[in-house]
Amino acid sequence: MDLDARNLTDLQGYIDFLEAENLLVRVKTEVDPVLELAGIAKRFEGGKVVLFEKVKGSDYPVLIGLYWNLDIVAKIFACDRAQLPFVLTDEIRGWQKAPVAPVILERGPANEVIETDIDLYALPIPHHATGDGGRYLTSSVVIAKDPDTGVRNLSVHRMMVTGRNRFTLLLEELGHVMDYFKRAEARGEALEITINNGVDYPVLMAGAVPASAAPIGEDELGIVSQMRGVPVELIEAQTVSVEAIANAQFVIEGRILPNVREAEGPYAEVTGYYAERDQRWALEVTAVTRRKNPVFNSILSGIEVGNAYGLIAGAGAFDKIHSIVPEVTAVHFSDGSVPYHLVVRMNKVHEGSQRNAIMAAFVSLAFVKTVTVVDEDVDIYNPADVDWAVQTRCRYETDLLLIPEAIGHRLNPMVENDKWTRLGIDATVPLPRPEKFVRAAMEDVDLSQYEISGE
Repeated sequence: MDLDARNLTDLQGYIDFLEAENLLVRVKTEVDPVLELAGIAKRFEGGKVVLFEKVKGSDYPVLIGLYWNLDIVAKIFACDRAQLPFVLTDEIRGWQKAPVAPVILERGPANEVIETDIDLYALPIPHHATGDGGRYLTSSVVIAKDPDTGVRNLSVHRMMVTGRNRFTLLLEELGHVMDYFKRAEARGEALEITINNGVDYPVLMAGAVPASAAPIGEDELGIVSQMRGVPVELIEAQTVSVEAIANAQFVIEGRILPNVREAEGPYAEVTGYYAERDQRWALEVTAVTRRKNPVFNSILSGIEVGNAYGLIAGAGAFDKIHSIVPEVTAVHFSDGSVPYHLVVRMNKVHEGSQRNAIMAAFVSLAFVKTVTVVDEDVDIYNPADVDWAVQTRCRYETDLLLIPEAIGHRLNPMVENDKWTRLGIDATVPLPRPEKFVRAAMEDVDLSQYEISGE
């Protein structure tokens, strides 16, 4: 896929494309980044992308909504919505077969300007939800290096501004960056990172690829090169030994401090609840660079996070699940459930393979709570059709697979002591397929052959 040739590897190219396709809304009135900006954005959620041209207290516009409409995401990748997961799966497979190393430059758009006076409050970082503890970075991609091997990792973390040069952030217990940090902290060392704001789809999506598709020893920047169609360009940082995305809008350099924990939260998470305030990891900012005319990017927690994570995580998981159970033909995170409910579609040939598919899904995605397996005649993108299959094809006394005391996702309020019960649901028709499970169907007709009024 050659996004570079279509000028779709930075936000400026996205804005031009969205405007030409009538998919961009411009808010020209000055807005306050504290609650007002997110409140306006919420009114457009799921529709066109929104560009806030004037943000109080900052010189930079804010783009929000890049991920809340999957039809728009599909347009960027030159496919339709139904094809999108398979396009992304093919990109991951292409990277796994022939990874392309990044190119490292000294200069690039993201360090055209080097800020000499660090002040995070000068950036238009929004305070999103009314109960949030402060202003949050929500869509910035962190690049870190394995302290032993130097292999790069991409990830996304919520980061709350706590001072002119300080954040507190959440590290996921099972994430690669947490693994890096624990090893660095054990040596009494900080973990150096770059925070890349205003990046294209491939960069953010690479940060969400599950560990089953991108093991800790693989440089995930190769996924970006694969999706763009050209080797990704990086720039050398000013103060840390980790590179940054050359065409990002802003780069924030910093160090996650060893043996330091500071208050972070509350924050309105993808769960729809507030993550509680607690002592979490502290980041000292050591430099800020940017483009001459940058556009800041933010994400609303909710649909955008679900889409951004669900698309690429689902694509990566499908590749792994299909390799274990070839009868699996597609997977999809049930709408509104990301990252907790994965629906798996399969052409079941062998009775029992549906249970193998359930277990493969749990292995492929660490935070999935429920896996529902359905047959080929079920529309996995339609929650009502999936529910129909569960209600008419699942025998609860034999077709539910409970896995108690599994490691849970700590952001979910049902997790206690980092544990919860995972559930597999077999909603497939038993083999050999009884006649009573044939779906009712109507004649497929072509309405263009009929004279019809009142449409």
